[in-house]
Amino acid sequence: MPKRFSTARGREFGDGLRAAIAATGMTSRKIAEIVDWQEAKLSDLINGKGGATELELALLLGACRTPSDEREHLMKLFRATNVKGWLQEHGAAEPILPRTLVQHEAIAKTLVSWLPLLVHGMLQIPDYARAVIAANANVPEDEVEERVATRVARQEALRPGLKATFYLHESVLRTPVGGEEVMRAQLEYLVKVSMRQYVVIRVIPTSIGAHAGHAGGFNLMRFHKIEPVVFVESENASLIIESPLPIKSYDAVAESLARTALDEEQSRSLIKDIIG
Repeated sequence: MPKRFSTARGREFGDGLRAAIAATGMTSRKIAEIVDWQEAKLSDLINGKGGATELELALLLGACRTPSDEREHLMKLFRATNVKGWLQEHGAAEPILPRTLVQHEAIAKTLVSWLPLLVHGMLQIPDYARAVIAANANVPEDEVEERVATRVARQEALRPGLKATFYLHESVLRTPVGGEEVMRAQLEYLVKVSMRQYVVIRVIPTSIGAHAGHAGGFNLMRFHKIEPVVFVESENASLIIESPLPIKSYDAVAESLARTALDEEQSRSLIKDIIG
């Protein structure tokens, strides 16, 4: 077993187990006493060193009085904590809180994003997000506002500790999502946020024609202590890529986009020109 979980499943399991213990209001030592474990064994399980069986985990979650849906979620994760690559199927639509993605955004040291159709969620103003979410054919109307609030809260991950590079196609900037006023406010926000030292916004101009990003959007993240991850999202599923060779392929796409896109100042100027 690795010293720490090296996969998205493993990290989500460790974070979820830590949250389950915290929800009891008791210390790790007290929980370990209840299940007759050494505290070190509990620490090892949380941090990916193994040392517990599936039955022991079930007893631990029972002692924590973990809700049944979360208990089943953690049990499923535990069975495949060190398996690389993960297709998360969400049902009719993406969950209100894309848990795995959010957890990785919160600890990433670099993010390279390419979205050909929309402004990235971490850059969306509330009215833009509302228009995008409301237009989704599979989102219930009574979930729209909660989804907007969740998406806006994700922007907390856009912080000095994260160097984020966002590639946008020019057509995204010219599509009046939410109407002309909303789009103007969104573009103005892009100009404002692009002034932060840790945020880079670069535009792929329409005049370029074909480019390396035609296969689709992705988010490539790197971390301080764990292996890089690529997230590819669709209508009702997320593909989490962790194996080195596919990661290298996305690195190549990102490098090509970097050669193709306008630089930061040119991109900012183009956005200002579109605002008028």
